[in-house]
Amino acid sequence: MTGEQEKSFLGTEPIGRLLFKLALPTVAAQLINMLYNIVDRVYIGHIPDTGALALTGVGVCMPLIMVVSAFACLVGYGGAPRASIAMGKGDNARAEKILGNCFSMQLIISIILTAVLLAFSRPMLLAFGASEATIEYAAAYMNIYAAGTIFVELTLGMNAFITAQGFARTGMLSVTIGAVCNIILDPIFIYVLDMGVRGAALATVISQGASCLWVVSFLIGKRTILKIKRENLTLQASIICPCMALGLATFIMQTSESIISICFNSSLLKYGGDMAVGAMTILTSVMQFAMMPLQGLGQGAQPIMSYNYGAGDGARVRATYRLLLKASIAYAAVLWLCVMMFPGVFAHLFTSDTALVAYAKTALRIYLAVMFLLSIQTACQMAFTSLGMAKESILVAIMRKFVLLLPFIYLMPRLFPADPALAVYLAEPAADVLAVTFTMILFRIKFKKVLAPLDGSVSHTL
Repeated sequence: MTGEQEKSFLGTEPIGRLLFKLALPTVAAQLINMLYNIVDRVYIGHIPDTGALALTGVGVCMPLIMVVSAFACLVGYGGAPRASIAMGKGDNARAEKILGNCFSMQLIISIILTAVLLAFSRPMLLAFGASEATIEYAAAYMNIYAAGTIFVELTLGMNAFITAQGFARTGMLSVTIGAVCNIILDPIFIYVLDMGVRGAALATVISQGASCLWVVSFLIGKRTILKIKRENLTLQASIICPCMALGLATFIMQTSESIISICFNSSLLKYGGDMAVGAMTILTSVMQFAMMPLQGLGQGAQPIMSYNYGAGDGARVRATYRLLLKASIAYAAVLWLCVMMFPGVFAHLFTSDTALVAYAKTALRIYLAVMFLLSIQTACQMAFTSLGMAKESILVAIMRKFVLLLPFIYLMPRLFPADPALAVYLAEPAADVLAVTFTMILFRIKFKKVLAPLDGSVSHTL
């Protein structure tokens, strides 16, 4: 695909058709990527006799797993929009420098994370909510998962550059390869070879390795527009720092999820024991059903908004955002209705323990009470990132998690002492209502302002 063809593809094709073309594979990719962890939990939760405790133990690993993913987002999700904007300006040479610098940074981060996780995972897991009954399951899973950190970093971080070029189907194949491997290997390692949680972790690492090989092969191959080149691998502060600044918002959102998960687990262990922590594993898994496709829609819209912003076409940026918002709201509303009506169906996916299912049904309705509002939050967040608005992206990320949700986790049990464990779950919807209100106000102000130079007017409505 030549540069002129790329311009025609992202700069002139009808928005609806273009968003569908790019978003469908990215949504599918997010759903497939979600299978990495969810399939593990489904198989682990149904291990005879020890399934409930094993599920809780693996759930305690999630904060560390989210941190690993967050570092991939810090580099890749910040660098990819910068590369798209550069391509929109016709500066493919700078876009390739961004790609090369981000690749090198991912390698450095992978080495550091692997060393830290292998050395300190057990004490961290105990601090994050593991009990004496679940720590062995958590440590067994995490020690093997840590060895595959480099595969996670390169797959998630570099795949963003594939999607940013408009190769959404290729990006989808990147995660499809790993997910299919994981689905096949999980039951073999867990049940046939009787490896339990260690088998689930090993299956995940092998699967992510397969995805990583695909991603790197594509970015050094002939089909890609932007190619990883040796001369671009030397880190330059003027290149990598703006990328990491833009990716910082996504990094904060991901790491805040980790911190919040730790706070949830410790509070729930205090008020409700292993049952409440196990239910939280189910709740966060269902939340992924909501967030992953929303993020996929946003990633499909990102190359369109970034490219056309770089090309100076404000009308196409606005049209893309509006369509993204409508699609996100529609999806979130349908899923929210399903969860509210059939919480037991979702709980049964992850465990056959009747007591845990009964507890999780009530917790699901509380925790996801205003899940549909997250569609607005995600669409605005992705628009900020796509236009290079790092400060605004960081601000809304901090507001939702640190300013609102974190205090609410500890405040709600005091306000509703009759059932403090369920009150902890109530912190999520309470924080979401306030966070989305703040984001909407900020977005209306900033979005108009940043697009005004492209059309000489601030009178456009969203």
